[in-house]
Order: sequence, then C-alpha cells, then structure tokens
Amino acid sequence: MAQAIADGGAASPVPRAGRYRWLIVALLFAATTVNYIDRTMLGLLKTDLTGEFGWSENDYGNIVTAFQAAYALGFLVMGWLIDRFGPKVGYAIAISIWTVGHVAHGFASSVASFMAARVVLGVGEAGHFPSVVRASSEWFPQKERSYAIGWVNSATTIGVILTAPTIWLFMVWMGFDWRQTFIYTGAFGVVLLLLWLWLYSNPRESGKVSEAELAWIEHDPPEQIERLGWSAIVTKREAWAYAIGKFLTDPVWFLMLFWLPSYFIATYDVDLKVVLLPMIIMYLLSDVGSILGGWVSSKLIQQGHSVNFARKVTMLGAGCCVLPLLFVTGLENMWLAVVLIGIALAGHQAFSSTILSIPPDMFPKRAVGSVIGLGGFAGGVGGMIMAKSTGLVLDATNGNYTLIFAACTTVYFLAVLAIHLLSPRLAPVTVESEASPA
Repeated sequence: MAQAIADGGAASPVPRAGRYRWLIVALLFAATTVNYIDRTMLGLLKTDLTGEFGWSENDYGNIVTAFQAAYALGFLVMGWLIDRFGPKVGYAIAISIWTVGHVAHGFASSVASFMAARVVLGVGEAGHFPSVVRASSEWFPQKERSYAIGWVNSATTIGVILTAPTIWLFMVWMGFDWRQTFIYTGAFGVVLLLLWLWLYSNPRESGKVSEAELAWIEHDPPEQIERLGWSAIVTKREAWAYAIGKFLTDPVWFLMLFWLPSYFIATYDVDLKVVLLPMIIMYLLSDVGSILGGWVSSKLIQQGHSVNFARKVTMLGAGCCVLPLLFVTGLENMWLAVVLIGIALAGHQAFSSTILSIPPDMFPKRAVGSVIGLGGFAGGVGGMIMAKSTGLVLDATNGNYTLIFAACTTVYFLAVLAIHLLSPRLAPVTVESEASPA
C-alpha cells in the first residue's frame, strides 16, 4: 500500500503572486462560522429545552436524526444546484434556506415542530461544503487547495466556540429568552447573504485579480472533462471512495457537536455554555488540526510528493490523533479529558480538511459540487445512524459513552483503507464529458 501511495508526481512550480484569493478564504471562513453557530445552538440549549419540554435522550436523538436525514438528502440537491448554477447563486439559495430554518426554531413548541425546523436548517446547510470546495477549486491550484480548505474548515470550530458567547450575549446581556435568541440571530444569515452576493465571483470575473495571481490560480494542467452528470458520477469508483470516507468519519464530528455539551454536564456537572474554557481549549486544538492537516498535505505536494501520497499519509496521521478517545471515559480529571478530546477533534479536523480536497483532485470543477454532495449524503446517513444509535445506547447504558468513543477511533483507518482500495492513485477520472447538463 505504501508503494502505491507513493506513485505519481507533482506539477511544475509557478511563482506565486498576489493574495486576493485569500479574501475569498476569509469570506468562506465567515460563512462557515455563521453556519456552525446556527447548527450548534440547539445542542447548547438542550438541557434548558429538555427541562422545559421533558425530552428523553431518544426524543433529542429523533430531533438530531431529522436534521441528519434532511442534511443528507439536501446534499444531493444542493451539490447538483451548485454545479448547475455555480457557487454564487447556489450558495445564496442555501444561506436563505438555512436562515429560515434557524429562525423557525424560535416558533417550535414540540418534538415534531423542532424536527421540522431542523429539516429546513439541514437542507440549507447541506449547501455549505459543496460551495466551499467548489469555490476553493475555482480560486486555488491543487498544491495550495488543501491549505485553503484547512483554514475554512477551521471556522467550524470557531462557530462552535462562539455559539456559547452568542447565547450569553442575547439571553443574559440583552435579556432575551431562547425563542427570541433563535429569531434575532437569524440576522447573521441575512448579513452573510448580502456579503456573499456582493463579494463573490470567479477569479476571471472579479476584476481584482492580477494577471500574475490568475496565472498561479490557473496553472494546473487543463481539465480534460468539462462536465459530468449524475449518471456518470455514481458509476465512478473515485466518487464512492470519497463517499465511503465521509460515511465513516462525518458521524464522529456530529457526535461531538450534538452530545459533547450534555457529556460534560452528565460527567463533570459543567455547563459548556456557562463555563467556556473547556470548549475553547478543545475546539482551538481542533482548529490547529484543521489548518495543520491542510498545510501538511499541501506542503508534501510542494516538496514533490504525489497528491496520492500527500493526501493518504496525512489522513493516516490524522486518524492516529483520534485514538486518545479510547481513554476519555472514566477520567475523573476533567482537564485531562478536555486535552484528550481536543487532540481527537484535531485529528478529525485534519482528516476532514484533507478528504475535502480529494474530489477536486479527481473530478472536473463543474462536477465537484455533485461529488461533494454524494459524500455529504453518505456522511449525513452515517450521522443519522450515529444520532439514533447514540440516543438508544445512552438510554440503555445510563449515559455511558465508552462503546461510542471506542467505535469513533476505528473509522478513520477503515476510511483510508476504503479510499485506497477504490482509488489506489487518486487519479483524475477518465470518462468522456456528457453532452447534456447534469
């Protein structure tokens, strides 16, 4: 396997010039932050809402499962939409939908109505990562792309960290209740939508990119395929390599996002929306992992290693960083648990920023959204299974996370194995372009 990973070469270097492309990274970073604030608020308010509505762990699991199901199916639609209309229009639609879903939480009063709000939120948020990767493939060459994606992906944890202060700002400082907090924080999505429509365009249409920077952005060899439709994508092993990797690993992040606050309340009697330092430490460590994973992968390519070697070795190293989860349950020292979980989150984010770089390695730009959509669908299905099974396991074991954390440590190695078996060299797909649009 190691020899196969090492096969291949890298493109000849072109001098870099200009930095306007990093403004696009900053815009995507801000968008990711808003996306994750909207996604995470329910998890931090879970204890309050459980007390008000009398939810069981299974009730909450059903609400999370509704989000995961909509998120999964939404990926298929949003991925196609972004490939069909481009990231500017496609992402604007996604932001609008998820903002409506976020605000709808403020009007919910039952498990069913919370599930409905999460469905709308999930469909809209499914457009986020197809847009991020499609935009990154337009603005960054292959040898720099994973580093850019690593920075954008790190904003997922910034969003999680900022969720608690956001809740405090609205509920404590401004005196709003949780319903008003959901409604008024919808303004973040409105501002994001206006900024996206104002600032985003492709490099050639922006009018703000120098000729030298444009040459750097476009210096990869020209694509041999202009467009791939769904009928071609779903028959390619390369697409399923990515999808299986996401199916196996995305649920770990969803688990941490939705259950970590309640884990700390149950285990250490610490409310993470009040005591912020544990959350800040864990998610800042995950930020380091996201950026470092993208940097390592890009650096290896720049040093002359093949894309295949760079991506897979980085993912294997990232998987090793998740192993400390094996030792978390049973720890009486909360701060040691914080560090171990933080290292595991760093490993996940390093893996995530690297695997997100794989579809543009293998597919043309106008198919990337659909491939990301397929992977997102698979990851959403995995997350849905994780959400339902976690609720059932916790109810059956009186809140014991040992089995759940142990399962999380194995999936990254299975994912790399599956990717390697289905795409031994991460080579570009070889298929003729379809005449009709996807």
